[in-house]
Amino acid sequence: MTSHLARIRLLTELAKLVSTVLSPLLTPSYGMFLAINISPKVLDGTGQRAWLLVIFLGITCMLPMATIAVLHNFNIVKDKRMTRRRERLIPYLTAAAYYGIAVWYLMYNHEPQWLAMYVAGGGLACLVSAIVNLRWKISAHMAGIGGVLAFLWQLDAMELSVISPVWMTFFICTTIMLCGVLGSARMLLKRHDFLQVLAGFVNGLVCVSLMMRLFG
Repeated sequence: MTSHLARIRLLTELAKLVSTVLSPLLTPSYGMFLAINISPKVLDGTGQRAWLLVIFLGITCMLPMATIAVLHNFNIVKDKRMTRRRERLIPYLTAAAYYGIAVWYLMYNHEPQWLAMYVAGGGLACLVSAIVNLRWKISAHMAGIGGVLAFLWQLDAMELSVISPVWMTFFICTTIMLCGVLGSARMLLKRHDFLQVLAGFVNGLVCVSLMMRLFG
């Protein structure tokens, strides 16, 4: 019995770790990191690419985190993890606005259209999540990782990858496996059921694919 409880605690802690590492605040920046290293962007200087990543991380991760902290301080959001569906609307809408700022920044600095549309797809996924969340709790974690998978898929389809097909396949397959691990973690923690996990994944996958295909 003790051994069984220990295994459950271990799995729970691992699920929390996976949820933290693959947080929707971080996964877009993982996609940006890949973008500047496996696309023609790799030809830019190291300093230029690093600065772009830092700015993007600040806009899509640090600003939303600060917003959630402020909302929590004013008791608008009771739990910083936003486990309650009704508390997610304002954070989702502000996150979409930050994505809009990130898109403007990329366009202003004459970054590739496909890169700006990857970010725009993330913003669209935030808006869809906000709307769906009015009636039903949808997984933002899965939307984030689904967006990264869509980005890699579209980058390969648009023949913008500068790495070998073997490595590209590796990255795509690894991301697919991470989608499964993350979805399992969210269900293990009872944050979402299977349909909510699946809906979140489809949201991120479709929104990013749509924006990159239509406007990239």
